[in-house]
Amino acid sequence: MADTPQAWRPVATPAILRQRAHLLHQVRNFFWQRGVMEVETPQLLPGVAPELHQDPIACQCGFLSTSPETAMKRLLAAGCGPVYQICRSFRAGEQGVLHNPEFTILEWYQPGWSYRDLMIEVESLLWTVLECAGWLARGGKRTRAECWHYREAFRHFAGVDPFTDSVALLRAACQGKSTAGVRSERQIDPLPEGLDRQDLLDLLLLQQVEPGLKKRSGPVFLLDFPPEAAAMARIDPGPPAVAQRFELYMEGVELANGYQELTDPVEQQHRLLHTNQQRQQTGKQPLPIDERFLHALAHGLPTCAGVAVGLDRLIMLALGANQIQEVMAFPWDPL
Repeated sequence: MADTPQAWRPVATPAILRQRAHLLHQVRNFFWQRGVMEVETPQLLPGVAPELHQDPIACQCGFLSTSPETAMKRLLAAGCGPVYQICRSFRAGEQGVLHNPEFTILEWYQPGWSYRDLMIEVESLLWTVLECAGWLARGGKRTRAECWHYREAFRHFAGVDPFTDSVALLRAACQGKSTAGVRSERQIDPLPEGLDRQDLLDLLLLQQVEPGLKKRSGPVFLLDFPPEAAAMARIDPGPPAVAQRFELYMEGVELANGYQELTDPVEQQHRLLHTNQQRQQTGKQPLPIDERFLHALAHGLPTCAGVAVGLDRLIMLALGANQIQEVMAFPWDPL
């Protein structure tokens, strides 16, 4: 496509782009009515919050932002109160029906809230966007969001206990050999070597849990993940210990990822350093850590909950598109 005479044209039609603009206006109005301040933070960063399975795009001056999270938390530490942002973010190697290397993210933080409080607001935003897009008029049905605990969902859809079952049992379940008789729609046999416990759980989430959630009739929250999947979330010591984290699914599409935010600077630094060690063990380069973010945590991040929403995915769902590129003017298309 890139070398054809018509390659200059936007992918999304003018009608779709007008609908997109209308929905962005509704999102901003949603937060305006709730007294949440819109902010802007840099997309070019000297340091990042390293993640194992997510690679930033490097450039001469630093890295393009994969998320505005660390900069927004600096604003929270400075006393800005509830804030939100709609911005472009960048992730290397992510391209597909639900992925584009450059995409639009909606992220917001509510000081003093719990992650369960925030789940209610996320659901309100979801229905605001869907209703404004005429989703109900096209045959959609408004239902209250279901809540599935991570452990409950894995037991039900994959036939394993993600907290107590052995690595061997998890490997067997990935290969469609669950002792509970649950069969995967997308088995991987043989499995690659070297997969750790969390890798296997991620595979089961993709193979069996997400397809199960897709069959539900409305929005579904998956919450209380294993501590290994905490990232920047607080951990409830339990038992069992769980990361205070949620994801929102609608029609099988992951739309949002939220946390009860970790505020301990020592623990956060430990996690980021550990992630860099994991990157090296898997043959990846360690990444420079955003030291200003750690200094902000040391100054004092208020108790808060935060969430990131894939805005292109939400608009795709609202407008009935089949892939996010249909609602983007110029998705990635290398020359």
